[in-house]
Amino acid sequence: MTDLSAPALVDPRVERSRAVILSAALAVLGEIGYGGLTIEAVAARAGVGKSTIYRHWTGKLDLVEDAIRSLKTETKLPTTGTVRDRVIALLRQASAAMGQSTWSTCLPAIIDAAERDPEVLAIHRRIASERRQQLIDVLAEGVAAGDLAAGADLPLLADCLVGPMIARRLLLHDPFPAEAVPALVDQVLGGVTEG
Repeated sequence: MTDLSAPALVDPRVERSRAVILSAALAVLGEIGYGGLTIEAVAARAGVGKSTIYRHWTGKLDLVEDAIRSLKTETKLPTTGTVRDRVIALLRQASAAMGQSTWSTCLPAIIDAAERDPEVLAIHRRIASERRQQLIDVLAEGVAAGDLAAGADLPLLADCLVGPMIARRLLLHDPFPAEAVPALVDQVLGGVTEG
């Protein structure tokens, strides 16, 4: 009798193949954008047949969502320290991601695609909301601990903390320096601290 609760074993060759395809999808996305991305282009970049891609993904949208999600697993939510320390740690991770990374290269293409395709917009909103919620949760813990004012608008604070990084990357093509993160946090949170 088969134990249905046991996790299925994954063939390492399948996982390597998926990783190569996701990496190829991100490279194509960063180079030519979502509109120009095709399954054929990804297959050629990955050195696999289209049928290999279709074995794992239903199509372009499904593949791109998985590729974007593969980039988002890098965030480590800090669990110790003051709210200031934890926000700084999160924002330093964001700063690094907005610097020279695959995520940074793909971000303009993802935002452009979200403007033109409602399905991509839904994916982008879902993924961005998940990341934003991590920061909001840390800020909420600061309110609960009495470090931040009880009436603070936490979603707005989160936007104010991340906004400069996004603006620098998209408008100025200049990464926000990690060493400037503590000053940013102090500027934004300074007006909502208790005491």
